[in-house]
Amino acid sequence: MKFRIFPVVLTAALTSLGTLYFASKTFNKTTYLVSEQNTPPPTREVSFSNETANAAAINFENAAAASINAVVHIKTATQARIITNNNMGDVFSQLFGQRQYYIPSQMGSGSGVVISPDGYIVTNNHVVDNASVVTVTFNDRYTANAKVVGTDPATDIAVLKVETEKNIPYMQFGNSDNVKLGQWVLAVGFPLNLDATVTAGIVSAMGRSIGVNKQRSASAIESFIQTDAAVNPGNSGGALVNTSGHLVGINSAIASPTGSYAGYSYAIPSNIVRKVANDLMKYGAVQRAYMGVEYLDSRMATPQQISELGLDKTGGVYLTRIVPNSGAAKAGLHKGDYVSQINGRTINNPADMQGQIARFRPGDNINVQYTRGGKQYNATVQLTNMNGTTEILKRESPANMMGATFRPLTNDEKQEYNIDKGIVVADPGNGAFGKQINIKKGFVITGVNNVPVGTVTDLQQLFASSGNLQVSGFYPGVQGMYYYNLQGANP
Repeated sequence: MKFRIFPVVLTAALTSLGTLYFASKTFNKTTYLVSEQNTPPPTREVSFSNETANAAAINFENAAAASINAVVHIKTATQARIITNNNMGDVFSQLFGQRQYYIPSQMGSGSGVVISPDGYIVTNNHVVDNASVVTVTFNDRYTANAKVVGTDPATDIAVLKVETEKNIPYMQFGNSDNVKLGQWVLAVGFPLNLDATVTAGIVSAMGRSIGVNKQRSASAIESFIQTDAAVNPGNSGGALVNTSGHLVGINSAIASPTGSYAGYSYAIPSNIVRKVANDLMKYGAVQRAYMGVEYLDSRMATPQQISELGLDKTGGVYLTRIVPNSGAAKAGLHKGDYVSQINGRTINNPADMQGQIARFRPGDNINVQYTRGGKQYNATVQLTNMNGTTEILKRESPANMMGATFRPLTNDEKQEYNIDKGIVVADPGNGAFGKQINIKKGFVITGVNNVPVGTVTDLQQLFASSGNLQVSGFYPGVQGMYYYNLQGANP
């Protein structure tokens, strides 16, 4: 049997050797995968000399040095509390009686940016939300307690104040309108409870809306700068810095399926941050401006709407309604117009439009370019507050909504109730508020639809939202939380 196989193996080996010898004599040994010529392509097509020179010219040392001492580590503590549901309109309460929930004490951390030499610090609202104690640690290890000056859930901005006798390092605001796609930026903060950390990336998108602020506010404003600079938990409230060392954004969120950095981070543009911070420091409440329009987000439009309205052919934001007697109505805008520019800035989507308007106050005039019937028009629109006037809304000012009167808590009341946010029902009134729910004078409202309220403006914005509302809070001197439902509440 062995002698029969041997001739077959020998024949196969000789055939293979012959094939290899023939191929070596017939084919060229050098192969060019992307060229039909035997000579290499010109070196200029594959040269990296220009890119190498530009990369070497980019230096982050000065920008890092200008920001690292002005970014602070924020630590928060929230006291344990018991919540009792006394709302007998709740089915479970009717069946089983009062329900109590124990919420244990919590610790949190984030970052912040010093914006003035006298100790004002800007951070995210979600970093200090509901905190009982806020502590700030500087890069030189100096630690101090901070007071919450004001918060704005709609933009996720909060302002803190540290009392200090010395001038402390602070950052200068840059113009976020000058931020361009592809430019280098630094993210500076205290991620994962580490010491101050600097990471670098590029701007990968502008005017992003990811819905994160809608979980905190009925009138959320999102026009984020998207970058690929590494940002992790603890970076919230930290600085987004350009190569000149100027503050161009406040890092606020990451897109991640795991909760840790997965490639993209989002920062609030500095022009919005500066305006909101100035309002909180000056008025105690954000002076929100409105055009008086409703619009259609093309991303949520159906294929039929896209075809019928020409959303795929006309740039800008399609207006679905003009509020009567609003600034937009007085300026001549109509339903069906496309807003394409505001003050010369291109508007590609609702986030762009929100971002531009968010930097103005009621009474300011803006130039709006819009498209109607294929033609371009310009109009000057005077912005108003949510009440349709140009008056300044101060935190201390009582407000009348739905027939009831509300006022903010005094500092003494905050200390007595051991809370830092809340609105007092000064008079339930005989309007929709008083008729729908059996609420008593003196009730302290702490939240609406699980969104904390700290200013009358917060309450106004939430009451202005459509749909059903749940008002939560407590009666001073009475244990437990109460919940009241408002059906289709409108101011």
